[in-house]
Amino acid sequence: MIILDPTQREKLDPADDSAFYESPRFVTHVDEGFIQQLTDLYRERLKPDTRIFDMMSSWVSHLPDEIEFAHVEGHGLNQEELARNPRFNHYFVQNLNQDPKLPLEDVSFEAVLNTVSVQYIQYPEAVFSEIQRILKPGGVAIISFSNRMFFQKAIAAWRDGSEASRVELVKRYFRAIPGFTEPEVIARQAQTPPVLQWLGMGGGDPFYAVIAQRQ
Repeated sequence: MIILDPTQREKLDPADDSAFYESPRFVTHVDEGFIQQLTDLYRERLKPDTRIFDMMSSWVSHLPDEIEFAHVEGHGLNQEELARNPRFNHYFVQNLNQDPKLPLEDVSFEAVLNTVSVQYIQYPEAVFSEIQRILKPGGVAIISFSNRMFFQKAIAAWRDGSEASRVELVKRYFRAIPGFTEPEVIARQAQTPPVLQWLGMGGGDPFYAVIAQRQ
C-alpha cells in the first residue's frame, strides 16, 4: 500500500542524510519532561530479558536503568554517537532512506523503538514492513515524537502538518502494513505552570507515542 505521494516524501535538503549526520551531536533533542515520560512508558511496556531494537538512535536510548535486557541492538547514522551508547550490545550504521532492508532476522525482537526520528523516514511503507517482519508475535513497536525536528530533513508530509495530523500519519504507517494491531496513541501536552502562562512563556515539549503490536 502506498501511503505518501512523491511530493510528500520530499525534504528541503535533498542531500544524502549520511552527510548531514556525519558529525556527532552529543545532545538530547527533547526536554527532560519528554525524556521522563518516555522512560516511564518503556518501564511499563518493555519486559526484562527481552531483545530490543532501537532504530534511528544515537548516544542515549532513554531505557530504564534498572531493567536488564537480553540484547539491545542499536542503529543510526553516526558511528561515534552509537559507540557512546552504553545500552547497546551491538549496533550498525545504515541509511534507511537509501536501503530500508534491515540486516536482522525475522521474528527476532520483542520490541522496536523509534524516538523522535520517524519524521525523517521517506519510505515508511518499507520501513514499517521491516519493523513488522523482525518483531515476534505480540512484540511491540513504540514510535515516540514531539514537535521538534531538523526542519530541512523532515519530509514534507510531516513539515506541513499539524501535531494532530502527524499522529494520524504514524497511525496510517501502522495500518498500511498487514499484521499490526490497531495503533494506540498516547498524547500529552506539556504542562505549563500558571506563573509561566501569566508571563507568556511556554512549557515543555509535548509527548506523543503511537504504539502497535505484531499480531
